[in-house]
Amino acid sequence: MDFTFTKEQQMLQEATRRYLQHTLPFDTRRTLLQQNGGHSAEIWQGLADLGLLALNVPAEFDGLDGSAIDTMLVMQVVGETLLPAPYAASAVQAVCAIDALGTPAQRAQWLPALARGEGIAVLAHDEIATRDDRLAVTTVAARCEAGFVLHGHKCVIPHALHADWLLISARLHTMDGPLALFMVPRASAGLQCLPCPLVDGTLAADIILENLVLPTEALLGTEADATAALSMVLDRGLAALCAEAMGVLDKLLAATAEYTRTRKQFGVEIASFQALRHRLAEMLMHVEQARSMAYLAAVRCTDPDPQLRTRTLSAAKVVIGQACRFVGQQAVQLHGGMGVTDALNVSHYFRRLMAIEQQGGSTDFHLQAYAAGLR
Repeated sequence: MDFTFTKEQQMLQEATRRYLQHTLPFDTRRTLLQQNGGHSAEIWQGLADLGLLALNVPAEFDGLDGSAIDTMLVMQVVGETLLPAPYAASAVQAVCAIDALGTPAQRAQWLPALARGEGIAVLAHDEIATRDDRLAVTTVAARCEAGFVLHGHKCVIPHALHADWLLISARLHTMDGPLALFMVPRASAGLQCLPCPLVDGTLAADIILENLVLPTEALLGTEADATAALSMVLDRGLAALCAEAMGVLDKLLAATAEYTRTRKQFGVEIASFQALRHRLAEMLMHVEQARSMAYLAAVRCTDPDPQLRTRTLSAAKVVIGQACRFVGQQAVQLHGGMGVTDALNVSHYFRRLMAIEQQGGSTDFHLQAYAAGLR
C-alpha cells in the first residue's frame, strides 16, 4: 500500500500547521483555557477562512469534498498544536451526520453555514449506558402535538458549552424504538448544560433533557432507523481522534528526546545512559505502531462493511490508547518533577493523551469490542 501523500495533501497539512503555530503559541493556549475553556472565535473563523471547516462538506454545499485521509492530516496538526477547539466534533462528526441523515433542505441549510464558520455543531451522543455499548441510547423522543418531546441525560460531551447546536441522539417513541438525531439549539428551553472540566483543561458538559419540546423539522431526515449512519459517524470521529493522538505523540516524543540531550547528570547528558536510551527506543516503537494504526483507521473509517470498519477502529484505538499511556508516562518520568508542572508543555501533552485514551471508548472497552468482533 502506498502511504505517500499527494502534493495537495502536503500543502493542506503545512498550511494548517503554519496557521496554528502562528495563532496558537503555548502561552496563548494556556490563556484561552483559563478564560474560556479553550475556545477562540477568532481562531475558529481563521480555520473557516482556510477552508478547513469545509473539508468534509460536499462540493455541492460549498465544501471541499475532502477524504478521511485529508481529515487525518489536519487532525495530526490539531494534536501537534493542542488546539482546544471542537474541530473533530463539528467539522468532522457533525458535518458527516448532517450529510448522511439530513434531507436535501436540511443539508442546504446547515452544511454551508458550518463550512463558513457561522456556527458550531456538536454531536451529543454519549450516555452512561453507552460506556458498555456505544449504541445503547436511553434518551427517548416521544411524539407530541408540537412535534417531539425529549427526555434523557447525555454525559461528558466535549465542547458542548461552545456549541450553537447540539446533535442529540434519541430513541423514537419508546426505549426500543429506532435511533434518530435531532438538531437542537443549545439555548433551548428544557435543555440544561452542566459544566464538566476535563483533565486536559478543556470543558465538557453533562446535558439534562427534561420536557425538551422540538418541532418535527428538528429531526434529521426521516423516522427511519439511523443506527447504520450514526455508527459510521462515530467511526469517523474515532479515526479523527486517532490522528490527533498521533500528532500529540510525535511532539511528546520529540520533546522528551530533546530534553535528554540537554539535561546533564554526573557531567554528561542523560541521553548517553543506556537504560534511558532503551526507554526512548520503546517510546519510538509505540509511536510508530500508533502511526500505522492511525493510517489504517483513516483508510477503513468509511468502509461500507460495518463489522470490518468497527473492528478495525477498535483495534486502532487499542494500540493508540496503549501508546498514549506508555509514551505519556515515560515522558513524565524522564522529565522528572518538571514533567507534571503547568509551566512545561510536556504536562499539557500528557494530559491530552490521558483524555484521548478515555474519549470515544477506553482502551479496555475497545479491546473487549475487538474480541467480541472476532467471535
